[in-house]
Amino acid sequence: MTIEAVINLDLGGPRISRHLYGHFAEHLGRCVYGGFYVGEDSGIPNEGGIRLDVVDALRALDIPNLRWPGGCFADEYHWRDGIGPRASRPAMVNTHWGGVEENNHFGTHEFMALCELLGAEPYISGNVGSGTVREMSEWVEYLTRDGDSPMARLRRANGRDEPWRVRFWGLGNEAWGCGGAMTAEQYAYEARRYGTYCRDHGDNRLYKIAAGANAGDYAWTETLMKQLAHLGCRRVTSTMYHALSLHYYTVTGPSWDEKGSATVFDTGDYYATMVAAARVEELIAGHAAVMDCYDPGRSVGLVLDEWGTWFDVEPGTDPGFLYQQNTLRDALVASVHFDVFHRHAGRLVMANIAQTVNVLQAMILTDPDSEAMVLTPTYHVFAMNRGHQDATALRVDLRSAPPSRPVGDATLTTVSMSASRRDGRLLVSLSNLDATEPADVEIDLRGGAVAGAEALILTSGALQDHNTPRSPSVVAPRPYDGVSLAGGTLRVHLPAHSFVTVSGAL
Repeated sequence: MTIEAVINLDLGGPRISRHLYGHFAEHLGRCVYGGFYVGEDSGIPNEGGIRLDVVDALRALDIPNLRWPGGCFADEYHWRDGIGPRASRPAMVNTHWGGVEENNHFGTHEFMALCELLGAEPYISGNVGSGTVREMSEWVEYLTRDGDSPMARLRRANGRDEPWRVRFWGLGNEAWGCGGAMTAEQYAYEARRYGTYCRDHGDNRLYKIAAGANAGDYAWTETLMKQLAHLGCRRVTSTMYHALSLHYYTVTGPSWDEKGSATVFDTGDYYATMVAAARVEELIAGHAAVMDCYDPGRSVGLVLDEWGTWFDVEPGTDPGFLYQQNTLRDALVASVHFDVFHRHAGRLVMANIAQTVNVLQAMILTDPDSEAMVLTPTYHVFAMNRGHQDATALRVDLRSAPPSRPVGDATLTTVSMSASRRDGRLLVSLSNLDATEPADVEIDLRGGAVAGAEALILTSGALQDHNTPRSPSVVAPRPYDGVSLAGGTLRVHLPAHSFVTVSGAL
């Protein structure tokens, strides 16, 4: 069976913001300590304690932004504990993640130095759950105010003369749960209050992101949108916050305490995971529809600032550290998500995978007992899709029904595609989710000419395959010759369980 599709090269859609390829670093397990940060006395090459091989790997992805310090940790984090001489910073207990002691050696200045090394924009989540309006307001001032003020003087006393530019600011995190266990109405009041006192200083313009819904809680989104709209008016005019967040994890186990292994799974488990991953489209479309009722001009953004797979931790590791391996299955979860993100780029303005290093669906795994670093299959999906960042989305219109298969009570479409153009190049991404059967795709490229077709493929012999320090390239991209371009028709052969990207000059 051949799947037929059309791409009109001259009919561009919305811009695919580079921030849809954002990342997330929480004080959780070995994400910060042992992942990003090893300390200045480490034998691992570092700058100011920041691990340089991790930095180099992420720079290769053109990492656009990094969210910090959480997550749930954000709402028990008090920023003043993480500034000044490290030896005098007070310690705290990380009650959410393992009950371990947090020494606060990685704080505001270290995070901003990390962002500068990465070339990434900082996205800071402020403390609404256990903090105060004044505390958050002063953190904004500390980071972004020039001239003479109490917080600017404090920043200079701690070694930074010039202010930083910090656009993205989260007004708390998961206020419905670990961020305060609030109702939507309670949080809407707090978001309005906190948003009011998070000020713009100088030419730094905040983009304030309210803590939005969990998965399919559309009522939460509606409550926040109603607050932004004038009573009886269908047009959002307030700037107390500029976007709403959304969290959705791909979880498929029989219970939250039994989510299944990241590496030991059968074909049925695999297909259940793919169905759960594909649900992200329903959720993004549903929240966007609610937002459209109050904001038809789409001036308010939707931010999926936590997404990814969540399995049981690896045997022998701390359950509170959320360390899991990363297989070809995870890579295909990521590729499906990005196709959805590209289709909804008119409303979705940012997304942050959870998390960047050593936690959940990580880009990078580091070995606690050596200098070894592993790039995961998910990392390679980000790398292969780099050309979509800030590109113009192109619709992929199907002329034939895509293949599908029943999975329990659901139906899984097993071929996923998206396309974009940028800087005179076309990029098409294609995923075959079928565990055993290949697929052939024929795309009619209209409205322009494409020269050449360079392809990469990410696949492996088994869905469970993954990379380790001893075998770091079991799942890695390689050049692919199963692609042809002739007479404006692009033909792609997709092996079972594979991700392919095709690029060409326009």
